[in-house]
Amino acid sequence: MLLLFFLFLAVVIYALIDCAVTKKEDAKHLPKVAWIVLIVLFPLLGSVGWLLAGRNRRRPAAPGGEGGPVRRSTWVAPDDNPDFLKKLGDENAKSAGGDGGADGDDEGRGEGRGDGGPRR
Repeated sequence: MLLLFFLFLAVVIYALIDCAVTKKEDAKHLPKVAWIVLIVLFPLLGSVGWLLAGRNRRRPAAPGGEGGPVRRSTWVAPDDNPDFLKKLGDENAKSAGGDGGADGDDEGRGEGRGDGGPRR
């Protein structure tokens, strides 16, 4: 019996938080404030109503129109990012262009003191 109460409480809290963080334009059938009042005054009816019919749960349309895949605007790993790869290729071409390694990268060339201290 106690488990059923906690399940009911969890559903009500979830519905209330979900309603509170939903954008105004995504609330269906009633204004967002009315949904919150309904969830608070009638927890069972309001929560179930919100979860089943209160929120617009459709995925947004693709930027190019309908029917296309939805492209996420998430972080892309550098090895999958074409802009990063192009920049890296340009930098490699510039450094291999005969400047003799004047970019300060002296790894593996035997330059420096060798004891980890600063060069003079």
